[in-house]
Amino acid sequence: MNQAEIKRKRTESVLRELIPEALGTLDDERINALNVTEVLCSRGRYDAKVFLDPAGIEAEDQEEVLRRLRKVAGYLKTYVKEAEGWYKAPNFTFEFDDELERISRMDELFKKIEKEIGDAS
Repeated sequence: MNQAEIKRKRTESVLRELIPEALGTLDDERINALNVTEVLCSRGRYDAKVFLDPAGIEAEDQEEVLRRLRKVAGYLKTYVKEAEGWYKAPNFTFEFDDELERISRMDELFKKIEKEIGDAS
């Protein structure tokens, strides 16, 4: 792992902590309790993709939540810069993380297979 990768990983880690903190300061109940599952920064750390846990948010409400997050992205950027003393902060894009749902479905399938194998024995 070279120096640039280490800096990028460190930035991602800091953002994983600061973004939920910044969201918690907002008055919007839909977004102030969102959980950040992952942050991935681009090579130059100019852009950061923020993955959110969709638990508790209906599929039809997710687009509205993403729209509100795009509106407060400037505030989040300022919050991060001030909290860390950075000269610049990455531009944020937000997505809901469907990986947790996929893992849950796979676990259910494995349990079903295990049960069927157990019943067949």
